[in-house]
Amino acid sequence: MLRLLRTIIAALLSGFRSRRDLVFENLALRQQLATVLQKRRPLISSPDRVFWVVLRRLWSRWSEVIVIVKPETVIGWHRAGFALYWRWLSRPARFPGRPAVGRQVRDLVRRMASENGWGAPRIHGELVKLGFMVSERTVSRYMRHHGRRWPERRQSWIAFLRNHREVIVAMDFFTVPTATFRVLYVWFAIRHSRREVVHWNVTGSPTASWVVQQLREAFPFDEAGRSSKCLVFDRDTIFSGDVVAAVTSMALDPTRTSYQSPWQNGVAERFVGTVRRELLDHAIVLDDRHLRRLLSEYLAYYHEDRTHLGIEKDAPVERPVELRPAETAAVRAGPRVGGLHNRYTRTAAA
Repeated sequence: MLRLLRTIIAALLSGFRSRRDLVFENLALRQQLATVLQKRRPLISSPDRVFWVVLRRLWSRWSEVIVIVKPETVIGWHRAGFALYWRWLSRPARFPGRPAVGRQVRDLVRRMASENGWGAPRIHGELVKLGFMVSERTVSRYMRHHGRRWPERRQSWIAFLRNHREVIVAMDFFTVPTATFRVLYVWFAIRHSRREVVHWNVTGSPTASWVVQQLREAFPFDEAGRSSKCLVFDRDTIFSGDVVAAVTSMALDPTRTSYQSPWQNGVAERFVGTVRRELLDHAIVLDDRHLRRLLSEYLAYYHEDRTHLGIEKDAPVERPVELRPAETAAVRAGPRVGGLHNRYTRTAAA
């Protein structure tokens, strides 16, 4: 009875619809009826999918009359058709890429690299003067396979870091999420020689002017340039021209790492990894005050107690070797950083 009443009400309301709605509804119902009345098991073919995708584009009430599939299914068909359309537009050409480079040019690239130790820009310039129309990138590609022998040894980045470790300082940022899903930024500067953190601070919104202020606190004008000569940092946009100018004014040589080369700032990157493994992975930071307390306690342990492979298993603040007071002396563990770590000392037997 209820179904009959609903049908009568729907028929009465249909008299108030526009002719366009009635035509689309009639088409939708006829199409579904034709699909269901197939002799074999009803199958939804590609034309059926196209019909519903087009109807979805033309009529906003299409989802009210569809019964053989869910509206989400039609939306999925539309997205699949959109992906297929753009795949067809982006199909590769029959002969993709640039024309092949002749053997003569390849041999010349290898010959110039072997005889002179030139780089790609110099070789490209010679080829242009010889009338060969190739790009510098093409020259670089063939030099990678061939390699080159330098007439004289050139200093690598690792050699630079090792030879100047006593006067190098590195700076960097790392992020810390809080319990309330805020992101705090920790800036620090660390010396390469003893792995000593010169200065650090926490902020919720770092800016270039804020970084300049941290540099002033880390390197006062009466000390800048005396023990440190070079400041290494990456290509983060926050290290803008103002930061570089401030570094230069402190008698420090600003040295940027290459793009996407965190290994060139390895001391700073290793410090970040150490802090995460030994502190942040074991605590939920509540706010910036909580983070400052945790970092203060950890850095005290880091400087005075923790041994480092890079400084011959000593601490940044030189830790003396304890002499054994007696044969019966015991080793006592002193908790550090709330018990996450320990420092072991000898005590005389009672």
